[in-house]
Amino acid sequence: MTQPPIGGAAGSPGGPAHQEPPAGATPAPGAVPPPAPGYPPYPQPAAPKKRRGLLIASIVLGAAILLCGGGGTAAFLTLRQAEDGQGAKEPTVAVDGFLTAVYQDRDARKAATFVCSASRDDDKIAAKVDEVRKYAGQYQNPRFRWTSPKVDNQTGDRATVSTKVTMTTADEKVADQELRFTVVRKTGWWVCEVA
Repeated sequence: MTQPPIGGAAGSPGGPAHQEPPAGATPAPGAVPPPAPGYPPYPQPAAPKKRRGLLIASIVLGAAILLCGGGGTAAFLTLRQAEDGQGAKEPTVAVDGFLTAVYQDRDARKAATFVCSASRDDDKIAAKVDEVRKYAGQYQNPRFRWTSPKVDNQTGDRATVSTKVTMTTADEKVADQELRFTVVRKTGWWVCEVA
């Protein structure tokens, strides 16, 4: 029978896998002393706790920035969509003012003062006024008139108004066009759609 080498078998206390410091030696700072023979190893020291306060403060700050940014954006969009001016007192008055600006005055700026901000596109309004101007330029002394605008349907802050625009010329030519307007109430009544 052979005897194990001095110091014991590998993996056993005192074996090559576990070496004890020489007697009287001081362990290195932060080093964990080896366990006593026959006892399980010491638990590893826990990692330092992360600063939860910093994490919570970061989350709160991020949420505040998000809410303030969202609120600022909403305020900007609301103010951008706000109507400039008072609007008309009645849906029919808004339609009549719009028709006068487009067909008689042929003034895009004046027409825009009757259009709601959601639909107000100065280029499109100017293009429509130019279209009426060119159409009228093809005839002798054209005149435009329309029937009194009539509210067909009104629910709350929305109304549908209809009228018939008639163009007559000096040489007795006549052209009619039925128009239907969607008019909304905000600070007053505003034309938002023409069909």
